[in-house]
Amino acid sequence: QVQLVESGGGLVQAGGSLRLSCKTSGSIASFSAMAWYRVPPGKQRELVARIRSGGSTDYADSVQGRFTISRDNDKNTVHLQMNSLKPEDTAVYYCKAEGHLRSRLSYWGQGTQVTVSS
Repeated sequence: QVQLVESGGGLVQAGGSLRLSCKTSGSIASFSAMAWYRVPPGKQRELVARIRSGGSTDYADSVQGRFTISRDNDKNTVHLQMNSLKPEDTAVYYCKAEGHLRSRLSYWGQGTQVTVSS
């Protein structure tokens, strides 16, 4: 069982920045990808950003150019740098370790709240 712990959420004004971190109990290099998802109030879960083991990244159109996902394999940590935050970025953000290379299992963190005030 792999544990994921997110941190860095909070309340910020529109235009501000936050940096989310996700630390895993296992090696993130053992997963095909690491990703951040979010659940806005009253809406469905959506992919925010993904970084694959080879380093390639995907972003939701709504965050492209404002958010940056990165990984530190030595520290088993994934970050999501969020700049130019908007009220519509308000959500619970979840880290996900996707597709363990042997078991194919995926794991979720417990989530961290991000609230952007206008």
